Amino acid sequence: MGHVGIIANPASGKDIRRLVAYGTVVDNLEKVNIVRRLILSLAAGGITKITYMPEYYGIVAGAMESICSRHRPDITVEAAELCLTGTQIDSFFAAEAMAAAGVGCIITLGGDGTNRMVAKGCRHVPILPISTGTNNVFPAWIEGTIAGLAAAVVAKGLVAGAPAVTPSKKLVILKDGQPVDIAIVDAVVLKNAFIGSRAVWDAGQIRRIVVTRGEPHNIGISAIAGQLAPVLPGEPKGVDIEVGAGGSIEVRAPIAPGLIENVPVYQYRYIDLDEVVEVSAPCIIALDGEREVQVREGEKVEIKLTFDGPNVIDAAAALRLAVARGYGIRQITQNHENKEEQ
Repeated sequence: MGHVGIIANPASGKDIRRLVAYGTVVDNLEKVNIVRRLILSLAAGGITKITYMPEYYGIVAGAMESICSRHRPDITVEAAELCLTGTQIDSFFAAEAMAAAGVGCIITLGGDGTNRMVAKGCRHVPILPISTGTNNVFPAWIEGTIAGLAAAVVAKGLVAGAPAVTPSKKLVILKDGQPVDIAIVDAVVLKNAFIGSRAVWDAGQIRRIVVTRGEPHNIGISAIAGQLAPVLPGEPKGVDIEVGAGGSIEVRAPIAPGLIENVPVYQYRYIDLDEVVEVSAPCIIALDGEREVQVREGEKVEIKLTFDGPNVIDAAAALRLAVARGYGIRQITQNHENKEEQ
């Protein structure tokens, strides 16, 4: 039996960066459209069960109901059992429940923040992230039909391992040596010591940046690394950047949609796997674009780079590998006697 999880975040792509920058809003109606195509392609790929995260808009349930009777697939679609909070923690609990239920993969609709929460709960279940958020370094823009077909070949075990499914890096936040949170793209140390608005959009508040990845075509805070010291998702290293006056470098980077700023850099360096970056003064650390960790006076906080992030599905590579193994081709056997009679 093929079993797939779907986590569609109804709040993704609606934070303050829509007001202070110029991002596109992927509304929940469009998410319903994407999920509708996901359901149809998952069923065509042989998936017989979908478990989804329940949420206040009813994205997955609405998608299933809106498929016309002529195309409605024979597939079980049911909500994961969890107590809804209406916050980002729902994505974590949904991923945890899906992993426990034995799904073959989890499809996510959201941005970096959504996928960070899923990464905390999905264990070793591979994820296929579809971009519908503000910062979209981790998820990719991919058509729902293709995403569903790729998820199906992975969930049914037709393909596995690289290049179809690859591990990813993460940053572990340690307080007094104990892990308290993670980031999958960037951890940003801010000058102020209070959370306020969760989203990060003001480069003037940044003190330090640690990234797992950063390329010139990225958008968000990791774009600073992309313009200065590019590092690919699969490379066994990250980048540590100290922001501020006193250096000889200024980087121009798109830190939000349509918002390109000049950022002064004091110094920067590549960091190796398992290397730690120490955070000493009181501050707030934003994880994948959202303020999450408060550092108080006297606390010892470190940011550690590891390669223990979630396993990620590359849809194009998964389908190429599946086709090379004969996926999508069915031999047709004709009845010779009937053909002669005709």
